[in-house]
Amino acid sequence: MAPGERSGPAADIVIVNWNTGRHLADCLRSIVRTDRSLLRVARIVVVDNASTDRSCADLSTPGIPLTVVRNSRNRGFAAACNQGAAHGDGDFLLFLNPDTELYPDTLRAVGRFLATPAARGAGICGGRMVDARGRPAISCSRAPTLRVFFGKATGLDRLAPALFPPHHLRPAELTASRPVDQVIGAFFLLRRALFDRLGGFDERYFLYFEEADLARRAGQQGRGSYYVHEARVHHIGQVSSAQLGGGRLRHSLCSRTQYAFRHWPRSHARLLVALTLTVELAARLVTCALRANASDVRATLAGYRGYLRWLRTAGGGLRQPGRRPGTTAPRPPTPTTESAEDTLHAHR
Repeated sequence: MAPGERSGPAADIVIVNWNTGRHLADCLRSIVRTDRSLLRVARIVVVDNASTDRSCADLSTPGIPLTVVRNSRNRGFAAACNQGAAHGDGDFLLFLNPDTELYPDTLRAVGRFLATPAARGAGICGGRMVDARGRPAISCSRAPTLRVFFGKATGLDRLAPALFPPHHLRPAELTASRPVDQVIGAFFLLRRALFDRLGGFDERYFLYFEEADLARRAGQQGRGSYYVHEARVHHIGQVSSAQLGGGRLRHSLCSRTQYAFRHWPRSHARLLVALTLTVELAARLVTCALRANASDVRATLAGYRGYLRWLRTAGGGLRQPGRRPGTTAPRPPTPTTESAEDTLHAHR
């Protein structure tokens, strides 16, 4: 136990890993060292999506039970999160990126917030992301809308932010704790009962926008998202996704289109697809050309080729495939060739 740890609300921490090298071990060490006096850590669950870099070798979390789930293929972020959530029964679930590190007071700040009246109406909460120098990083976002994406694609979010608000909230908008549309998935805490009631993350999202989708569904049940300014989290960012090249762009475009067809009027979703294939593609290629970066051009074209293939495959079935949200999240599966489970109980 951490110094001063006592009984109180408990959280299971779920970390989805894919080739993050030393960062996963650094993340686990930061959890062990943080003050858990106001929010206990019942269990840490690491779900490894078929890493090849030995980042899951020799993991240790003294004083905290650790479960490692090793998938034989990359099942995607949303599905892996649901896998991890099924391996615990804490009051809360904290989905934490492996390229984050907690400060000594991070969980104490969250635990203090959970005891306030504001927490009773909040369904999801997140912390203040900072870089290695303590400077603000992206912590919260506005709900995705056609106006937001049009502004981002055309640069109008910088030229006329009052008309086309930026997707991500700026540091000047996050100087104190407050309700927000969405906190980013790098540090994403919610009550287990709410997660189960929502059916967990929608596994139709392989990567990106799964937390936006969950936040929207939680908000529709009167459980909004809340930003906790005092809960600092060091977030490196894109350690895994940077390895995908054009695949990162493809996943982003596919997932936001999924989101649009699930939550927007169908006419708006179709306009987003048109915007993506015309104005946004042209803007991306012009930016690459101005930077004289041939590798970015290749990655952009590869990402769009993948997006076009996905559009042809998805067709009119964008609303149907996959496990639907709103059902109970699955319990741990019996190990198969797709998933081998190792449970490691750390020394107490």
